[in-house]
Amino acid sequence: MTLPRIVSREQWQAAREELLVREKAATRARDALNADRRRLPMVEIDKEYVFEGGDGKATLLDLFEGRQQLVVYHFMFAPEWDAGCRSCSAFVDQIGHLAHLRARGTEFALISRAPYPRILPFKARMGWTLPWYSAYDNDFTYDFQASFETGAGDDGQEPYERPGVSCFLRERERIFHTYSTYARGLDGLGSTTSFLDLTALGRQEEWEKPEGRASALGAPAGSERIRYHDEYED
Repeated sequence: MTLPRIVSREQWQAAREELLVREKAATRARDALNADRRRLPMVEIDKEYVFEGGDGKATLLDLFEGRQQLVVYHFMFAPEWDAGCRSCSAFVDQIGHLAHLRARGTEFALISRAPYPRILPFKARMGWTLPWYSAYDNDFTYDFQASFETGAGDDGQEPYERPGVSCFLRERERIFHTYSTYARGLDGLGSTTSFLDLTALGRQEEWEKPEGRASALGAPAGSERIRYHDEYED
């Protein structure tokens, strides 16, 4: 195994400061990319999707839980599988408390193609409390390119799943699809800010571009709303 070179503290500090210049440039580039993502157009969802969850049947509008935005993680769990995808499970394990996401008017949910009776025992085994819904009776995972009828296997004819994230915005009863990403686009996701950076409203900070979205929820800008997770009012 090749390890880093051993140097003096002064040499390390000089190398660290040189790298910091590049790190700051990458941060500014990321902020610009996030702003461009928020400038993307959106598509209205006029198709009716009915899912099954812990409280029975639910529409896509129900999944918002009254909030303005929804982030969906496409969890790989095919109908014939006995357990969910290991990689998806590792991804979900790193997701923190949803109170901070919800304080910015954003709900989060897992959606899989497996029937809910298969999802429920696996969810209990993992000890997760995140909202999780089955799309077994609808085309949601296909429509948002997380499931495909063909493409896997040596003959290219077997159905297959892929992980991804899709973001939605609600305007009263109207729902809009604003963004989706898959595969390496999921790298680095899991924190509250990483999910918010994918949404149309972003972190809702005053410095973010385009202007005018920080107060979209009629509340103080993002960082001013941060509380201990047990202090938020729903």
